[in-house]
Formats: sequence, C-alpha cells, structure tokens
Amino acid sequence: MSDVTLLSAVFNAAVWLACGTAVGWSYARRDWQGLRQEGMLTRLRPWESRLLYERWLGVRRWKDRLPEAGTWFGGVSKRHLPSFLDGGRARFAAESLRAERVHFLLLAVIPLTMAWSRGWWVIINLVFGVAVNLPCIIVARYNRIRLTRMSRVDANS
Repeated sequence: MSDVTLLSAVFNAAVWLACGTAVGWSYARRDWQGLRQEGMLTRLRPWESRLLYERWLGVRRWKDRLPEAGTWFGGVSKRHLPSFLDGGRARFAAESLRAERVHFLLLAVIPLTMAWSRGWWVIINLVFGVAVNLPCIIVARYNRIRLTRMSRVDANS
C-alpha cells in the first residue's frame, strides 16, 4: 500500500468517525419531544407499507443484526419499546425519527469526502456511506410504520 493510499484511508476513516460522532452526539442532546414532527425527507409516504419492508426488503430477517448506537450518547435503545413512564410508543417513534435523521445527515458525508477523494476512494466512500446508513434508515422507517399501524389498531379498538 502506497503512502498516498494509506493517508487517504486514514483521513477518510477519521472524517467518517468524526462526523458520525458529532452528528450522533448532537442529536442525542436534543429533547425527544421536539423530534416528533416529521419533515419533508422523513415523512412516511403512502406507498410505504409493512409489505414493502418485510417482503421486498426482508427487514425482519436482518434488522436485529444492526448495531444499536442509540444509547452511546445517552439516548434510548430502539431494540424494545420504552416503558410507559419513559414515553412508551411516542418516545419510540421519536427515537426512530431521530435515528432516521442522523443517518440521512450522515449520507451528506459522501459528497464531503468527494472534495478530496480521487479514483477508487470516491467509490469506496459512496459504497461505505450507503452500506452503513441506508439499512439504519430502512429499519427506522419500518419501525415507524409498525407504530403507526399499532396506533390505528388501538384507535379502532
């Protein structure tokens, strides 16, 4: 491995680590109740359904294999619903929306790395950014769809 290649690898890894830490830390500091409002990018679309996520994307088979970083900076794990005292389903939905926003924001690191990356490093950063963040976005959206369905069932009961 040449010195330039090694330097590129170290620099890109440092940028991904620094950005991931900064974004995760800053979003963990936000009050969960202020994160409950969907935005243009995070709004669930009418065509999104459990069928899409479960059958086409197979999310139930692989979602539990993803690391849970929600607790790293004082947030709440999304492996289980928080207790009623901790906000229950509303808290879980907000934490899922928080995770989705974090990972969408981290996708913006891809064009940032393209400012100095050349050749294969452009492709490596693109593949890395998508491979690390897209599955987390998919799981967060899937969880929110499941919660929306639960809420509708509860309302009709």
